[in-house]
Amino acid sequence: MSATGATGSADDITALEIHQWYKRFMRECPSGMLSLHEFKALLGLQGMDQEANTYVEQVFNTFDMNKDGFIDFLEFIAAINLVIRGKIDQKLKWYFKLYDADGNGCIDKKELSNIFKAVQAINGHTNMTPEEFTNMVFQKIDVNNDGELTLEEFVNGVESDKNLLELISKSFDLSNVLKIIQSGRRHSV
Repeated sequence: MSATGATGSADDITALEIHQWYKRFMRECPSGMLSLHEFKALLGLQGMDQEANTYVEQVFNTFDMNKDGFIDFLEFIAAINLVIRGKIDQKLKWYFKLYDADGNGCIDKKELSNIFKAVQAINGHTNMTPEEFTNMVFQKIDVNNDGELTLEEFVNGVESDKNLLELISKSFDLSNVLKIIQSGRRHSV
């Protein structure tokens, strides 16, 4: 069924769901290629500060798997499948990629703090500052205390700490982004 997880699990998006997403995607994006500008317009995210802007670009770039500057329908469906149905370790690997702004394979405190600030700018409310969040994450999961998190440290650390897992899942939940796309400009279910 899917090229990546050819196990055909019941968790995969069904053909009917794909058809419905396709209709919505093409209604919102008739060219079939979603640019960064259209992505921001679709989500009502223009005119944000630089940090929030950087985060949206980072989300866009992680969805744009072939790096052609557009999100096509296949990339869009892969992203939806991950956000809605992805296993926790798949999501954590994707979050890691999102946080690792310079792509060097490690997350440092600045990268994590910047992403958290940007997420706050988009999602609003949170009960901790970016510095508190970043320090807490590093204190809990930077096992060798080198000030950087590798993918392994990040995935293992977050998976083994229920509270951190819940916090990260809630803070970086993209389902609200998908709801906007799903309902389009009218509020249909």
